[in-house]
Amino acid sequence: MSIKNILILLLFAVLGFPLNACGFTPMYGSGAGSTGVSALQGLEKVEIALIPDQSGVYLRNILIDNFYQEGYPSSPTHLLTVTGIDELESDLDITVDSEATRKQIKITGTMLLTDRATGQVVLTRELKAFTSYNVLGSQFTTRVSENDAREAALADLARQIETQTALYFKR
Repeated sequence: MSIKNILILLLFAVLGFPLNACGFTPMYGSGAGSTGVSALQGLEKVEIALIPDQSGVYLRNILIDNFYQEGYPSSPTHLLTVTGIDELESDLDITVDSEATRKQIKITGTMLLTDRATGQVVLTRELKAFTSYNVLGSQFTTRVSENDAREAALADLARQIETQTALYFKR
């Protein structure tokens, strides 16, 4: 091993010490947070309530896929509720003839994490996701683009919910 390689290795070791000293730990690591469980164990103990409408069903299915690695929880400790999912569509790019060539979808909602033992809401977060799609000449391709954009925004909401819930258990 050359001196250059040894110096580079030593530099990385020295730069890594401050990360360890500041309390940096991986979010999905096996260590338990102040709640007594790791983030993954916490996610598997959350019951996901029904979410109304087609978008809500799609969002809940993504959350179920992301939260439950070993099947539905037999004795959940927390209840996750997502309420007030609203969708707003607006025109972004308008031609001289006042026709939109690009549209934006904004989906908002609120997540509530409730401790089942006490009935107390322990986490509340406002959620927002934005996405856009092209308005094309064909109605079918425009509809497919719109649905893909909506699903991408709902997947972003699911990622936000998963991250916020995991951070709650990791704190």
